[in-house]
Amino acid sequence: MFETRLQHLLEQINGALAVSLVDRDGIPVESAGGSDGLDLEALAAELLAQTRSIADDHRELDVGEVRQFSVTTERYTILVSALDKGYYLLLVLGDRGIYGKARFELRRALLEFEQDLY
Repeated sequence: MFETRLQHLLEQINGALAVSLVDRDGIPVESAGGSDGLDLEALAAELLAQTRSIADDHRELDVGEVRQFSVTTERYTILVSALDKGYYLLLVLGDRGIYGKARFELRRALLEFEQDLY
């Protein structure tokens, strides 16, 4: 079920290289896409640790929960979007990926995934 949704999401976003459903510990539950040299497990673990750290800081500032976090590097743009109950969607865009379209499609996908997780 998740694999089909992830593959569909990957196909909807031009320039998307990989997408993964990740649990609260940073462990991918299911993934689609990927490429040589892209270690989704390590990427998910590192970015989830960063997301949790930022979320803790934001709680102290009382500005609300972190819903999405992105990092742009020389080669990729990586987006982490929070689902309820401690799950996340991690999306990796290549240099030709469209950031706005990716954010829009992730938002739509969150609604679908939240229904499946409960």
